[in-house]
Amino acid sequence: MTSGAKVSKPDAGAKRTRLSPDDRRLQLITLGANMLRDRSLEEVSVSEIAEQAGISRGLLFHYFPTLGDFHLAIIAHANAELLERTTPNPALPLPEMLRDSVERYVAYVEENRTPYQALLRGPISASPELVALVNTHRLAQVERILAESPIPVEDSDMPRLTLAVRGWIAFVEETTLTWLREAPIPREALIDLLVDSLPALALNSTLAAALNEWP
Repeated sequence: MTSGAKVSKPDAGAKRTRLSPDDRRLQLITLGANMLRDRSLEEVSVSEIAEQAGISRGLLFHYFPTLGDFHLAIIAHANAELLERTTPNPALPLPEMLRDSVERYVAYVEENRTPYQALLRGPISASPELVALVNTHRLAQVERILAESPIPVEDSDMPRLTLAVRGWIAFVEETTLTWLREAPIPREALIDLLVDSLPALALNSTLAAALNEWP
């Protein structure tokens, strides 16, 4: 070997670690979700993720048959994270519980504005699989809100209230998207708007009274 020859060395940051299949899958999804914080889903690099995990690019597709499957797994992980981050605090009165959850929602969206905007308005937002995943997430939000409602499930007004809450979720998404792009009002004013709009949309005396009754 001549003195000018270079020896190829493995990337120190890509040390291979033996993991169980489930742990490896979770590692890859987590790396993808972390990458999603500052880039769109289409820009998530499989090669970079494989390098960070210390595996070959081909091995990644052993855990996810297609790129689309990997993308859906990343979005499902992000949706679960958002649900966890906005879990209502049962120790708070209902009005404060709503405000607390909305504040944490806005904080999460601010931290993840690129994927949030791409998910709801980007090219991938028209994917049937992704639409189904997003709708499942919205339904989980609706069910969680209704679970905290003072309205009994068997109440005859529940179908109308459910529809109103679904409309509120859409209002929150669209209003937050506009705020991210334009910031026409301060952050606190946005939170006030989102919080105050739920009892206004519900138009149910029991729920409205509970949400507006501050201790």
